[in-house]
Amino acid sequence: MKFAVVFLTWLLAFPAVAQKNWTASCLTNMSQLDDSFPGDLGIFVKSLKDGSICEFQADKRWYLASTIKIPVAIALLKEVEKGHIDLQKKLTLKQSDYVDGAGDLLWQDPGKSFTVQHLLRNMLEQSDSTATDMLIKLMGIETLNKTTHELAPDFAPLTTILQVRYDAYSEIHPKARTLSNMDFIELKKFPVSKRYEAFVKRIQVPTSELKATSIEEAFEKYYGRGLNSTSLRSFGSLLEKLSQGQILNKKHTELVLTYMQKMKTGENRLKAGLPNDILFAQKTGTQVARMCNVGIVTSKKNAQQKTVIVACAEKYLDQAGAEKALKKMADALTEEGAFKNF
Repeated sequence: MKFAVVFLTWLLAFPAVAQKNWTASCLTNMSQLDDSFPGDLGIFVKSLKDGSICEFQADKRWYLASTIKIPVAIALLKEVEKGHIDLQKKLTLKQSDYVDGAGDLLWQDPGKSFTVQHLLRNMLEQSDSTATDMLIKLMGIETLNKTTHELAPDFAPLTTILQVRYDAYSEIHPKARTLSNMDFIELKKFPVSKRYEAFVKRIQVPTSELKATSIEEAFEKYYGRGLNSTSLRSFGSLLEKLSQGQILNKKHTELVLTYMQKMKTGENRLKAGLPNDILFAQKTGTQVARMCNVGIVTSKKNAQQKTVIVACAEKYLDQAGAEKALKKMADALTEEGAFKNF
């Protein structure tokens, strides 16, 4: 009888031991992955069921790229809940609205109208930058930053996607601010290796006046300003509040998470290393030598079993290599048993 009691006690305690082990091995594995990666990696992982956490370089500030579209969606829907914006309101697409990047709005003719909800869906499912900037203009950049700061004080000021172009290219020469949104769309057609030359040709200034010698150098200088950045822990906290229904009402929480689950980018990043029998509401972001993938993993068997993941890579030379690194991070989490009870 005594042996049976001892064995039962051990058996009941085993899940907790396993959980402790995955967090310990997680830190070791993430450190090893970072050591072998030609750049820097960071991750924040939190089980919302038992509160266990794995974090590596999670306090460091990371440039977020298009993952800022999650706080944009949240701030927009907060305005909807206040009665300031109607999701069925129609906005007319103007030529000045186009922003280079993903999304099918780039292929729509000026003069077409789209509901706010359509733009919201495009922003989260397609990472549509044109839709993003139209929504930011609708609510106002001040409202976006005020709401984001109230929910996650560690977030640096967020800007429109087009403003990122102006700020980054101005690190080469201030005349970048005289370009139009359509100029940046034309520049995006060039590979990064040819884009610097195309930009210099477009602004027509003496070489002696240039402050950066490459697109990569210009963006590194821009990143140093700290805009559109936060710590991985802070972003994780925002996702936790969102998934727990602490920010938006139930209808709008489900709307955001549904759109994130249908996201059409990032198949080779975290998602590729996660178990198949889960739901992953996610958002990716990519910029020059910067990549992030954030999201909420939910068990299909138990909707209360959720895990938040925020992962970023920076200062790498190869985008495909950065994607593989993010996949390896998810592979490690899966192998360590982070989703064993899902």
